[in-house]
Amino acid sequence: EMQVVESGGGSVHPGDSLTLSCSASGLVVDYYAIGWFRQAPGKEREGVSSINTSSSRTYYADSVKGRFTISRDDAKSTVYLQMTDLKPEDTAVYYCALSYGDSWGDESYIDYWGKGTLVTVSP
Repeated sequence: EMQVVESGGGSVHPGDSLTLSCSASGLVVDYYAIGWFRQAPGKEREGVSSINTSSSRTYYADSVKGRFTISRDDAKSTVYLQMTDLKPEDTAVYYCALSYGDSWGDESYIDYWGKGTLVTVSP
């Protein structure tokens, strides 16, 4: 059975750090670009970051550049999102997403989704 499971969310203060993890099973993650979307309360889901199959290419939304770092460990079938200097506007449900091959773009490219993990940043 194919599963995508996020973990690592929580409640933190502005300036704190968190690392999200996304573990996939039931498929060969090596063949998938993997990334993160997030959805803040009352807003549409947006792309945050992604990493291609060879880890040679990464993408970051302008709002997180310089603060978030994505990485993958295919031996563990896991992708990480290191988030530093968190801001209240980072508060959202973060979703892990997989796209077969190195295609990445909007949600139409996504083949598999996790159920999300909540990150809350408040004073």
